[in-house]
Amino acid sequence: MKLSLAVALFCATASLFAIAGAEDPYRFFNWNVTYGDIYPLGVRQQGILINGQFPGPDIHSVTNDNLIINVFNSLDEPFLISWAGIQQRRNSYEDGVFGTTCPIPPGKNFTYILQVKDQIGSFYYFPSLGFHKAAGGFGGIRILSRPRIPVPFPDPAGDYTVLIGDWYKSNHTDLRAQLDGGKKLPFPDGILVNGRGPGGASFNVEQGKTYRLRISNVGLQNSLNFRIQNHKMKLVEVEGTHTLQVTYSSLDIHVGQSYSVLFTADQPAQDYYIVVSSRFTNPVLTTTATLRYSNSAGPVSGPIPGGPTIQIDWSLNQARSIRTNLTASGPRPNPQGSYHYGLINVTRTIRLANSAGQVNGKQRYAVNSVSFVAPDTPMKVADYFKIGGVFRVGSISDNPYGGSIYLDTSVMHGDYRAFIEIVFQNDEDIVQSWHLDGYSFRVVGMDGGQWTPASRNNYNLRDAISRCTTQVYPKSWTAIYFALDNVGMWNLRSEFWARQYLGQQFYLRVYTTSTSLRDEYPIPKNALLCGRASGRRTRPMI
Repeated sequence: MKLSLAVALFCATASLFAIAGAEDPYRFFNWNVTYGDIYPLGVRQQGILINGQFPGPDIHSVTNDNLIINVFNSLDEPFLISWAGIQQRRNSYEDGVFGTTCPIPPGKNFTYILQVKDQIGSFYYFPSLGFHKAAGGFGGIRILSRPRIPVPFPDPAGDYTVLIGDWYKSNHTDLRAQLDGGKKLPFPDGILVNGRGPGGASFNVEQGKTYRLRISNVGLQNSLNFRIQNHKMKLVEVEGTHTLQVTYSSLDIHVGQSYSVLFTADQPAQDYYIVVSSRFTNPVLTTTATLRYSNSAGPVSGPIPGGPTIQIDWSLNQARSIRTNLTASGPRPNPQGSYHYGLINVTRTIRLANSAGQVNGKQRYAVNSVSFVAPDTPMKVADYFKIGGVFRVGSISDNPYGGSIYLDTSVMHGDYRAFIEIVFQNDEDIVQSWHLDGYSFRVVGMDGGQWTPASRNNYNLRDAISRCTTQVYPKSWTAIYFALDNVGMWNLRSEFWARQYLGQQFYLRVYTTSTSLRDEYPIPKNALLCGRASGRRTRPMI
């Protein structure tokens, strides 16, 4: 393993000089991914650990840092890590999903070479293959602003990662077998906070000081409500965008989403409940963690604070209140409102409808009636080597046609530099959550019923929040705007992990004929090659 690490770091460093300027710092990480016994809900189960930790270690970085992450796969099956919200500018090969990256074989390693180019904010990483996400392998990512870039709030006294999510007592292999057998995912057994069950996690504060919580919903299917007993929370950042600083008593965080809040320890000195509960479910799952004052006079007391349960309008109104702080700087020293997205002409509208049904007697999920099936070779790798027969651009349409679900390797064409509108139409009875790799998009509108062109009259064309994951409420729609300015093969997927696993995803191929490094990097020198690309060569190592 030491030899593999040395070779990997050499390759990483050599590649780095080709990718990034020497002025941007490097941060090196060496991770060993193993199975291990965990007991988050009081019963022993097989978890996925990184360097023996569940959840995995946090990644701390600063805008434009180069992250060199050597991942050694000590599991008994192929493994990949994806970096939700990291845009991989011009470099989708490092995205860590099967459409772009060959899996790391058991007993082998792969060194990810990432640059958090022109980004700030709170994100997370997770394992993307084989339903591994149900076993762990996830952790927080924070990207701090460079020292000369002003941040629209004072430095907090402390900064905590809070990973919340629904959880099952069953091993991920058992859950995967149920899905492979054509069944639906059952109702979860509980909710975890930083890998611990009820009362297991705690956060220490000093009276009178203000703290930051970076909260990510890393679960498999449920929207969650987050609240702190007797404390208010001020929202300051969502997935890399500084927000209007609105104060909330509780906050809905849908699957795959990340939020940063500030709160002040301004209550009498004792311990308080931190509560996380499921939304839109019957029954309601609830768990607690503890906010512990350093001079606490006693343990938590009183009833656990209640929160919203099935109220959709409450959640919709809260979502509409989350908007961009136009005067704050982002990763660069200019206001976030300097980009006037509402004045750009939309060149293409894509309407996406999710659906569920049976194919050959087994449960499947689809986008515009196409249920994605992975080919034998990652599409981006096949694209680079011009290997035919792996995928077909245009295998998913721009609009739903209402037909029966069918299986295909769905890839949609995207014109480089086009400015597009995507409308997510959800005619099902559950909340959906959608994520797009490689991009941040503006959530310009959401409402109940069917979207029509007249719905644009109510779009927010001034300060809509820019993010990479958005919810769509039952029998409702959500619309987003963004420019296709990042060449690559990008995964657009459901964050309900059983739906993603059973087909509710596709890839957006943003293509240019240019071979300039200003538009896209070539395949990494250390790229793993698999499927029909096995035996081929990447670029020379030096």
